[in-house]
Amino acid sequence: MSGPLYVPVLPARAHAAVALRRLRPDIGAAVRPLWNVPPLPGVPLEELATVAGPYVGRVSRVSRHGGWIDAPFTEDAQTSALAEVLSVYCELGRLRPVTGPERTAAQQAAAVATAHRSLRGLGVRVSVPGEWDGRAGEKVRALLERAGPDTPLDLLLDMGAVLDDRPDAGKEALRALDALMPLAVWRSAALLGGGFPRVTADMLEQGPCEIPRAEWRMWHEVRAAGRAYAPLLGYGDYGVQPSAALTQPPEPGRKGGPAWGTLRYTTASSYVAVRTLAKGPDRVAVNRAAARRITELPEFRGAAAGPAEEWLDDCARGPLTTGEGTGGFTQWLWVGNLQHMTYVARSLSGG
Repeated sequence: MSGPLYVPVLPARAHAAVALRRLRPDIGAAVRPLWNVPPLPGVPLEELATVAGPYVGRVSRVSRHGGWIDAPFTEDAQTSALAEVLSVYCELGRLRPVTGPERTAAQQAAAVATAHRSLRGLGVRVSVPGEWDGRAGEKVRALLERAGPDTPLDLLLDMGAVLDDRPDAGKEALRALDALMPLAVWRSAALLGGGFPRVTADMLEQGPCEIPRAEWRMWHEVRAAGRAYAPLLGYGDYGVQPSAALTQPPEPGRKGGPAWGTLRYTTASSYVAVRTLAKGPDRVAVNRAAARRITELPEFRGAAAGPAEEWLDDCARGPLTTGEGTGGFTQWLWVGNLQHMTYVARSLSGG
């Protein structure tokens, strides 16, 4: 078994595509994203390709080294139509289809058929949001029988939100892996978890907030358990957004938005979140001060570390007479995810 070094679980949105595209080539070569098509509630079947296509096409173009494309929030009636959209990009691009033991029979069949046509293999995403349920192993076994013995398989063990309120996440991950690893000759296997919580205004009222990277701690706990598969187990996370962010449907007609946002930075053991302003007379001063809070951290890796750090340094040093370079929600997200992916990939490779 071999596996990708790093599997970021990302929404199929513009900001995440920008972050992946701006990774330095040596970093990008070690990254295999698991893209998630957002929920598309109520979209008529005849319009689904037009609505979903741009999301899938955008992330397919930037996934030069491959990855997976999943649509875990699809309405049952949309399964067939959306499967056709995903199939085109899996067959013509580098992305692999994804299914899981809790998916409908129709979705499983569509993903397996796409895997057979594309010859790129199949991602098996097994969700463990709480305690491991041993019955899931039998469902995975049945899914693998449907895929057939000649289909290359990638195990994506998704623990969902892994925050400090789940101290047993590592133990549950080991239980799941002990049950799942013997079921197939997996081409790769990765342990995924989301460690960034939902940030509220109250959390940032007194200044920067520091949040432990519980999902990073979980992965190291599993790696240290001494299992034979541990050295080959890939690492994955949800970047600098909470795992629940994937479930947000698009709001193309929305006007306005919250008055505040967040700059995020990743250190060896924690995330640092600093409040920004999206509007108001103090926006420029607050946003440049927020960037300075990050660039003055002892753990700040310097402007030469990558495009994200360069952006933060430029923002921190910019004049108060102009808001140029202070960003908005899209910029804050791609900067956060870009620095995070760069740092994680380098940490995993020992660089």
